[in-house]
Amino acid sequence: MTALEMYTDDLFIGGEWVKSHSGAYIDVTDPATEELWARVPAADEEDINRAVAAAKAAFRGMGWSDIGAAARAEYINRLADEFEARSEQLAAIITSENGTPVMESSQAAKHGAGLLRYYASLADFVDKDDKRPYPGNPKQYTQVLRMPRGVAALIAPWNYPVALVMIKLAPALIAGCTVVIKPASETPLDLRVLMEAAVAAGLPAGVINLVTCTRHSVGALVEHPDVAKVAFTGSTEVGRFLAEQCGRLLKPVTLELGGKSASIVLEDADLSYFNSMINKTCLRNTGQTCYNSTRILAPESRYDEVVEAVASAVRDAKQGDPFDPTTVYGPSASKKQFGTVTDYIKIGQDEGASVATGGSGRPDGLDRGYFSKPTVFANVNNKMRVAQEEIFGPVLVVIPYKNEDDAVAIANDSQYGLGGTIYTKDVDRAEALAARIESGSTGINFFQNNQAAPFGGWKDSGIGTEYGPEGISAYTKLKSIHRTV
Repeated sequence: MTALEMYTDDLFIGGEWVKSHSGAYIDVTDPATEELWARVPAADEEDINRAVAAAKAAFRGMGWSDIGAAARAEYINRLADEFEARSEQLAAIITSENGTPVMESSQAAKHGAGLLRYYASLADFVDKDDKRPYPGNPKQYTQVLRMPRGVAALIAPWNYPVALVMIKLAPALIAGCTVVIKPASETPLDLRVLMEAAVAAGLPAGVINLVTCTRHSVGALVEHPDVAKVAFTGSTEVGRFLAEQCGRLLKPVTLELGGKSASIVLEDADLSYFNSMINKTCLRNTGQTCYNSTRILAPESRYDEVVEAVASAVRDAKQGDPFDPTTVYGPSASKKQFGTVTDYIKIGQDEGASVATGGSGRPDGLDRGYFSKPTVFANVNNKMRVAQEEIFGPVLVVIPYKNEDDAVAIANDSQYGLGGTIYTKDVDRAEALAARIESGSTGINFFQNNQAAPFGGWKDSGIGTEYGPEGISAYTKLKSIHRTV
């Protein structure tokens, strides 16, 4: 792959690559080198209208909504195969776009294909023959139909630009919806691989469309009268704005937003095991994961031990070239995000937190790229900004607690409620504790989403549910037909 190959002036609309009407472009910078390496069109309202029209035509005119879930599943399984076959190409683009370490980005195609295959397996759930008798009247019943909503707008973030599209695309397709995908401006190229896979898999033209545009133009997509459903992953700030738009239009919306999850380390926890999990559950993808447990809650009796366990895990992890398969921490995804992380590290120091590792300034030997020092703050109280506000970078805080009730109170003292973890040798005790945490998901001694189980945020972390059969409901509407036997 060369930089020249990633300069383009086309969008994927109606099953083919078409030249953008706008004549404007979005530049793409490699965050590890700060070098411009790609360019894509900045679609305008006319481009967006064409994409929605193509999706609408495919929904009814070309029959995607009418062929039944079993037939759609055959297409989806072929799409999964074609997508997974492009794993290396996809990983290289993702890492160039947002600096995700290749150890992470190399899993993107497999993960996305797995989601497609899982939802294809739910075809019978979508087309279930659901007859409901009238209570006390055997001569009448109601046929309940699960109907696709129509054209869905899927708006993706930059941290997991493929995975967080697939979590929306797979249930939308099996439900019978057609889609227009809008990737983040920072990561507009990786989904071109998905479009290539869609063509190779023979998906009908217009079922999947891709438009790259700035956040200033996305309102034309959200507010388009032929868009029946909006799904968004991103910041709480933007999610509020989209919710206001969709609320005014009475348009259903799914929002997976920010987080500031807590990791509760109980007194009996194995700290060597906890140390081995830090970079998987607390700082995954250089801290740029919405459900990361970035607040570590430690018992007062073992506080110093926990601080050292966290600090050593962070200090010992390799930082640098994201294309090195041994790298754990890459750069922040953009210059803007790098500035945010840098500011928060200074805020933590100004608030009086102690730096257990990391701190202000660039890491040694990394004089270019959006790299900041992976940082652990000790002597933090939960009222500090670094404990309350989402940083979305390689920054952890360790907060002491007195007893389990105090730990729960601190964990719940947050505007967010997305994820969380509990570390202990007593998993039954942890399950009872997890039920008291105000978040959509909690892991015991690990955290990993299960594609067969619902995932969604509470409080300011979102509206609605993704994953599992429940994820299909976001893309369907119910119709009751009352009849006699």
